[in-house]
Amino acid sequence: MVEKVDKILAAEEAFARRVALGVLVTAPQSVFHTLIPFMFIFDFLKRGTVMRRYTGYFMFPRKLAVRAALDILEGDSKTKRLSDIEPEIETWLKTLKLNSSGVHRKQMEIVQMFVENYLKLLEADGETYQALVKTAYDNRHNYEAYLRRLASVEEELDKAIIETLGDSEKLRQKIEAEREQVKRMSDKLVDEIFQQRM
Repeated sequence: MVEKVDKILAAEEAFARRVALGVLVTAPQSVFHTLIPFMFIFDFLKRGTVMRRYTGYFMFPRKLAVRAALDILEGDSKTKRLSDIEPEIETWLKTLKLNSSGVHRKQMEIVQMFVENYLKLLEADGETYQALVKTAYDNRHNYEAYLRRLASVEEELDKAIIETLGDSEKLRQKIEAEREQVKRMSDKLVDEIFQQRM
């Protein structure tokens, strides 16, 4: 079971890095990048920091959810494990200055979806993350349905974040760039898993 957890977390972390890299690559460069040669070094270091930070944010609720799924499979109550996660999510959101009931509620809804997903993956047979997904969801349609539900709740979370932090063009652009990259990477992952090109 521990090997499956490791495969799941490694796949999620790789996905987070691809999303972060995709968002960073599509971000416009300033004129200084062309005029000042050593700006590349600063940009490279900054991008590395941004990728690590984004990956940490991306992974925190997923790590909680996969541990909860493992505990549930070992006999813990799902209700108890979700209630155990709630204060951890609340504290995490406070550190991100996102301590509103709307953000908290949507983040917990997403965590619950992650737990359900990880329960399926941990109960599935497979040597790789892709094989676990294929076995757990049986077909492309079922997995895409999960991803659409997740994307819908994540969009509601994004709206709650904008409401909490205050609406700004920069924040909207950042959220939209991330959402587009997540969609692009999810579509690519689905194609890889189910080996169907559209």
